Amino acid sequence: MSCLTRQEMKERRIGVLLGGFSAEREVSLKTGEASLRALQELGYDAVAIDVQENLPEQLKNASIDVAFIALHGRFGEDGRVQGLLEMLQIPYTGSGVLASSMAIDKVMTKQFMLFHDVQTPKFDFMRADDSSSDLLKRCNNKLPLVVKPSREGSTIGITIAKSLEDLRTGIGKASTLDGTVLLEEFIDGAELTVSVVNGVVLPVIQIVPKGGFYDYQAKYLSGDTEYLLPAPIDQEKNREVQEIAIKVCQMLNCRGAARVDFMAREGRLFCIEVNTIPGMTETSLLPKAASAAGITFVELVEMILLDADLDK
Repeated sequence: MSCLTRQEMKERRIGVLLGGFSAEREVSLKTGEASLRALQELGYDAVAIDVQENLPEQLKNASIDVAFIALHGRFGEDGRVQGLLEMLQIPYTGSGVLASSMAIDKVMTKQFMLFHDVQTPKFDFMRADDSSSDLLKRCNNKLPLVVKPSREGSTIGITIAKSLEDLRTGIGKASTLDGTVLLEEFIDGAELTVSVVNGVVLPVIQIVPKGGFYDYQAKYLSGDTEYLLPAPIDQEKNREVQEIAIKVCQMLNCRGAARVDFMAREGRLFCIEVNTIPGMTETSLLPKAASAAGITFVELVEMILLDADLDK
């Protein structure tokens, strides 16, 4: 591992990669702008790069030495940008190519969890060439189900299917966003999330959306979500969920900041997914958890930056 010291980093030009062209562009812009302000406040020579299809040319023109990746979703959080940066020998924040490409794919992540004996909701999936009618037959008697594209975040394209018609609609909606559609057992319970930064686990948050479902609207627009911090769970369960979060991050070889999402029902924990570039907006969960641990937003951003490494 070849990370730079704070002084060495201050002598280098930091490019904050934000925006991009995934379905999560607007969230990424907010994450990137907040991170850029924090870096500049700390005295770093940091510039914004709104990622476009000519990213290699953008990187060359910006003359950056280190990339702070604030991209969400595909073409940013899925290993492709990470691979480009490695080819250009530009150190970058966050997880490497393999961890990023694995974690962005919810189906692959869940299969990996099962291999490592991490409990996750039962699931089925459909690839682009598979028959949707066969999938409907398999899943019709398993409702309700959560239907979502396998490689999107921020609950984009998600449907809670309570009927066969909902299931058809949800599969159609999800398949317009990704070639792989995930159908997951609906867990009616408490939603928990655990952030991990540079191998350090942060306090557990329970998410309580007033509408009953933590969708894109509840996350970023309405403000009608309550965040219980610390989560109202007993000490043993708190320790267990944090240990699973660490285990999942280690098994995927995540780096920098990551967030692991869970559902809890009748004392059982179900790991849902791993986010390798968690949001850093004013409503995001990672900064909330860091604050509860006594870490300010600017300190959090610097912790992520100083973990930047080319040799993932």
